[in-house]
Amino acid sequence: MVNPKYQGIITIMSADASAIEKTLAPDNLSNMTMHSPDTSLTIEVSASRLGTLINTVDDLLMNAKIAGDICKDH
Repeated sequence: MVNPKYQGIITIMSADASAIEKTLAPDNLSNMTMHSPDTSLTIEVSASRLGTLINTVDDLLMNAKIAGDICKDH
């Protein structure tokens, strides 16, 4: 992506941060990076349009919630 206009950082605090990262990793796009060094998962997202950024963040948060719920159940 060339010169993204909008950027966002999401930090999710969870004892299952690395498991959530592994669950979300297959959906990674070229405009995002993830890392979970400890009990936090940091996701950096960029986009050239605000609507694209909002949609991406919305999808990520919903998928992270589902992944977190599944981790708690196991």
